[in-house]
Amino acid sequence: MSTVTFPGLGLTFEMNRVAFSIGSFHVYWYGVIIAIGFVLAAAFCCWQSRHFGLKPDDILDLVLFAGPGGIIGARLYYIIFNPDLYRNADGSLNLKACLSIHSGGLAIYGGIIAGTLIAYLVARYKKIPFPALADLCAFGLLIGQIAGRWGNFVNAEAYGSETTLPWRMGIQGTVDGVQRYMEVHPTFLYESLWNLVGFCLLLWVLHKGLRKFDGMMFLLYVAWYGFGRGLIEGLRTDSLYFFSTGIRTSQMVGFVSCAVAVILLVWNLRRHPDPQNLYVNRINKNGEETK
Repeated sequence: MSTVTFPGLGLTFEMNRVAFSIGSFHVYWYGVIIAIGFVLAAAFCCWQSRHFGLKPDDILDLVLFAGPGGIIGARLYYIIFNPDLYRNADGSLNLKACLSIHSGGLAIYGGIIAGTLIAYLVARYKKIPFPALADLCAFGLLIGQIAGRWGNFVNAEAYGSETTLPWRMGIQGTVDGVQRYMEVHPTFLYESLWNLVGFCLLLWVLHKGLRKFDGMMFLLYVAWYGFGRGLIEGLRTDSLYFFSTGIRTSQMVGFVSCAVAVILLVWNLRRHPDPQNLYVNRINKNGEETK
């Protein structure tokens, strides 16, 4: 049990990481919240699939592989950039520690990379355009990230540096190995709200008919999320660093991916793409692509 406060807002929350237990087996709120976000993302993508020329079955097939694949990718990413936590005294890899996901250690960018690769393979297998599938998945990723950050809130983690701003969050944090009360930036909230705004913007672009080419929504997502994550990561106190450098890995990946996405967006839009070439406009009522 931990206490999280927002002293400037007069709010106090008593947080228990465990949602419920079955004997000695504990189910944590973090996992429950991640699962809820995953279900909501899948449901939304199935609902909106027709706007991309896809079928709900395409999304369900992807979900079967993207769920476990994303978790594996998120774990591998965290281990790669934080290897010292998973070594034995002799320097060898501690496989048991690597597999202990319940103890924490998942990085969202690893999940995104793995999920994108799986989506590409599923698109190839089902013979549907990967850019169209990626556009739809952008919404699912944002929903999952909006929800997932609240798992960090329950765990009182993923917070920023100390601040006196009115919306500061009070927690028992650890500084130089010493636990003490501190008031910090609620960076979990910043990222959740940033993603919520991004989700609304992408939805507006879609339903205003501003989508010009397959892949546009995914590039907008990468640019939006990458820029926001780069800014927010600069406030974090638990960043993964790029090996032995002082560069924050997620900040670097965020800004670089944002720049690449913006370049690709501008390059494609300067070619004046015809929306009639969107996959959704190239298939007939039977779901077959017209030539």
